[in-house]
Amino acid sequence: MQLSKAEEQLMQYLWKRNKAFMKDLLEDFPEPKPATTTVATLLKRMTQKEFINYKTIGKSREYFPLVKKSDYFSKHVNGLIKNFFNNSASQFASFFTSETDLSNEELEALRKIIDEQIKHNKK
Repeated sequence: MQLSKAEEQLMQYLWKRNKAFMKDLLEDFPEPKPATTTVATLLKRMTQKEFINYKTIGKSREYFPLVKKSDYFSKHVNGLIKNFFNNSASQFASFFTSETDLSNEELEALRKIIDEQIKHNKK
């Protein structure tokens, strides 16, 4: 199951805070801020999709993520690779490195990450 663009934006705020009341999440939105009812609807949908849950404190709900940001992102990247790059991570890497404005320092950092992963995989 996926999040809509609006739900994903709200999820980003919740991941950043780790747990939050609706008023806290509303503060994170830039102006013009969405209506409270809009955020309440998004939170309800995200709870139904089992991306978040809440605990009741007094009359308020404190929301927290059930899905880690890294897990969500990983699923998206893998879907992107499958759907747009014939399930080839190397095609994705080739596109990513040639079509983005990466500096030589960033490319070197990527090389280092790849070299470390190769070492790790050989163990």
